[in-house]
Amino acid sequence: MHPRFAAVTKAYDVRGTTPDQLDAELALAFGRAYADEVGVSEGGGTVVLGHDMRDSSPDLAAAMADGIRAQGGDVLLVGLASTDLLYAASGQLDLPGIMITASHNPAGYNGFKVCRAGARPIGLDTGLRTIAEAAGNLLDQPVGALRGQLTERDFLEDYAELVVSLAPVSGRRLKVVVDAGNGMAGHTASAVLDKIDVEVVPLYFELDGTFPNHEANPLDASTLVDLQAAVTEHGADLGLAFDGDADRCFVVDERAELVAPSAITALIGTRYLAQQPGATILHNVICSRAVPEIITENGGTAVRTPVGHSLIKAEMARTDAVFGGEHSGHFYFRDFYLADSGMLAALHVMGALAESDGTVSQLMEQFSRYAASGEINSTVTDADEVIARLVDTYADQQQDRLDGLTVTADTWWFNVRASNTEPLLRLNVEGDDEATMATVRDQVLALIRG
Repeated sequence: MHPRFAAVTKAYDVRGTTPDQLDAELALAFGRAYADEVGVSEGGGTVVLGHDMRDSSPDLAAAMADGIRAQGGDVLLVGLASTDLLYAASGQLDLPGIMITASHNPAGYNGFKVCRAGARPIGLDTGLRTIAEAAGNLLDQPVGALRGQLTERDFLEDYAELVVSLAPVSGRRLKVVVDAGNGMAGHTASAVLDKIDVEVVPLYFELDGTFPNHEANPLDASTLVDLQAAVTEHGADLGLAFDGDADRCFVVDERAELVAPSAITALIGTRYLAQQPGATILHNVICSRAVPEIITENGGTAVRTPVGHSLIKAEMARTDAVFGGEHSGHFYFRDFYLADSGMLAALHVMGALAESDGTVSQLMEQFSRYAASGEINSTVTDADEVIARLVDTYADQQQDRLDGLTVTADTWWFNVRASNTEPLLRLNVEGDDEATMATVRDQVLALIRG
């Protein structure tokens, strides 16, 4: 692979700093190779293309469109979009799609998320490596005339109607604080929430790729401070925080405390099981043990998956699962083309709350059974050596290697996974109570860092 593409091609997307790693030249070559991979070259079809609000995104989108058109493919430009809006367009129109975004990364980054027609995922082993290798070979090749056509279409209303139809909200009127983090939820949230009976307190809806208030990364607890304060100040029923491209959503309850994504996975799973008894629900290896317990108790089939969206989408297709959740705040829906949508997850939470008489904390209490450490990162020089040490140390406990190493005992479990992009090990620990969790967490960290 060409060094320029090797530096930015990740497990599920292309991502890097701009303009030094990602620029129009790279996007042009990628667009040409992508058109060939998805079969739209030489009049073979159309690619739907969207972009986020970063300063570099319009130019990268224009170069990407030129690359596709240079191969003889057509481009349907939907303009400013959240990633789940792009997936909706790809699904509804049955077209391959490209989203120009760096998701939750800081302002200096950008990237490309790509899918086949019907929002089917493309990861490193399902086409992304092939595209990147071919694009590297095209970097210095001359570009001919732009033979493909470029058309534009506003898909925002279609997207809003779709997600509201999939997760209607009815019952009592809620007050919700929405922190868009100056990201793409500032574009999509109003269109969606205007269709339901809800009072919205908006935070940072102004599209600004410099992220002047805080990074649009709800995994970082420091980015939730303003949302938590606003929930308290306004006496809101809940708060919603979206990442930069709005494909992830985190929920804050009426006490301004974060609701674990595992609990949301369990909640949405039970909602689907009420409609489709016996359905299959996916949960990844770092979701709470409560999730498969609750799915099973409600008559469903719980299937455990590795972390990562292209892996989960493939497993959803294989098992015909109706829903899947990741502890990172990604939620996947069969009725949304097997794709992830932060907005659709938010609508499910609001729908469940509006139908109840209680608060978010009361609603979620039944789905929160254990004490969790949250993800703890450690820098290591040799991840394989550290994991081998853990395998030996915990040889008397149940172990599996579905994704990293998971060790399971009667009253606790932990998972250690290597980062795809950094020299890090990621640790998640859960115990029956806080003391058990803390003891195991400290023992494992000492072995990792020792």
